[in-house]
Amino acid sequence: MRRTADSPEAGPPVSPWWQDAVFYQVYVRSFADSDGDGVGDLEGIRSRLGYLELLGVDALWLTPFFRSPMADHGYDVADPRDVDPLFGDLAAFDRLVADTHNHGMKITIDLVPNHTSDQHPWFQDALRAGPGSRERERYHFRDGLGPDGSTPPNNWTSVFGGPAWTRVRDGQWYLHLFAPQQPDLNWEHSDVRADLVQTLRFWLDRGVDGFRIDVAHGMAKPAGLPDMDPAAVAVMAGSQPPDFIDMRFDNDEVHDIHRLIRKVLDGYPGTMAVGEIWVDQEDRFAAYVRPDELHLGFNFKLVEAEFDADSVRRAIDRSLAAVESTGSPATWTLSNHDVVRHVTRYGGGELGTRRARAMALVELALPGTTYIYNGEELGLPNVDLPDWALQDPTWERSGHTQRGRDGCRVPLPWEGEIPSYGFSRAGAAWLPMPPQWGTLTVEKQLEDPESMLSLYRHALEIRKTAQGFGGDELEWYGAPPGCFAFRRKGGGLICALNTSAASVPLPPGEILLSSGPMDGNQLPPETSVWLV
Repeated sequence: MRRTADSPEAGPPVSPWWQDAVFYQVYVRSFADSDGDGVGDLEGIRSRLGYLELLGVDALWLTPFFRSPMADHGYDVADPRDVDPLFGDLAAFDRLVADTHNHGMKITIDLVPNHTSDQHPWFQDALRAGPGSRERERYHFRDGLGPDGSTPPNNWTSVFGGPAWTRVRDGQWYLHLFAPQQPDLNWEHSDVRADLVQTLRFWLDRGVDGFRIDVAHGMAKPAGLPDMDPAAVAVMAGSQPPDFIDMRFDNDEVHDIHRLIRKVLDGYPGTMAVGEIWVDQEDRFAAYVRPDELHLGFNFKLVEAEFDADSVRRAIDRSLAAVESTGSPATWTLSNHDVVRHVTRYGGGELGTRRARAMALVELALPGTTYIYNGEELGLPNVDLPDWALQDPTWERSGHTQRGRDGCRVPLPWEGEIPSYGFSRAGAAWLPMPPQWGTLTVEKQLEDPESMLSLYRHALEIRKTAQGFGGDELEWYGAPPGCFAFRRKGGGLICALNTSAASVPLPPGEILLSSGPMDGNQLPPETSVWLV
């Protein structure tokens, strides 16, 4: 077992516990349902902690479980210091924290500081108080343009589609970069900052080990809220070309907020924060993980990379370069609750599964911190849901032109042959589960040494126990077109990936693990391998 910065053993610390941890993202609604209402909950998670320990992960990240009207499945928070009854209560959360720690894992939770729910008491107070009030100053209320104020204050768009402004009865407009039910907070207001500190301390005092900061590149807004370039208005944050300046996000003043968060965390040794940072340029990204800001930053380059050796290598090089001067480890992920699952992105079916297996070994071979999204260890694909089942606000906000993110959020299959596969006692889950998932259940895959789940378990065990995973730098080998191989400098592990159409010679070394069958002493297409 590695000794970490908060371990009790004598001697100098080796590294913080998160330095090379494998986190498991629990999408709370979709993990496990304990009470039979078809929606996952905190007791459901607690009932499956043995599975997560068996899988071999080091820490959990829970998506929002706070009081919420659920307009955006919990990311519209009405009370950030309480549990929504849909998921349990504070006593259930305390039990989950204690049991997670007893299973040898850390627990981190989402923090949503960019906006609140429109049902939050502050926003309801703002509606009642009217224009010019202190209550409205906690948000971004503005008069509209034109003779009658009927035009929004600027041309900003919502990430979920449509304008980023909604008009209230007295004629003013309020800003929401996401759904209208998610009004953006004004971070220049002292109440907003004080409330965040209170929220951080509330959960830290209950034993959480850290936070994932939602929209960590948001919060701060440019003075005067000027118009965006009309020719470059983006629908989704992060989708714009690299040379496009999206003034909705990544404003310099956001770093003062992260310094505030870090100051609180420094008072709780052994705790950490990771930011959701959709920022393309390496120097802009690096600013978020300076020594007095976030401990980690989500870099989404691997998510954006095609299944192509050159594309993946560029993503790796850029991700490492972004943190090279900061002292922060790189952070890797292939999927999350906001993007198409990578089995589907890589082509779906058997092809997508082979490629997903290959990329799992690439990701887990890299230096730094890894985030696994629940269900990827089962090889779950995106689900093509019927229109009637769609709940993501993007579906309505886009006028039914974008199907949203529900397809990657379908609940996990645990056991049995028919939906809901042990996810719930209910006959149906909150999103419909495909009838063909009986072969993908945890139960089936635990019995199959060749399954995706067995591959993940084996890879995580090797990652923890083998000596080759040391060092923070990579050395690249020469490789045929469509392939790459790198070695962990300081450790010695070699990882090779073949995305070409033909088998290629293996680098020298003894095979530790491969994502699929070998072709004699050659690496087949759509396959990766670890060697020492």
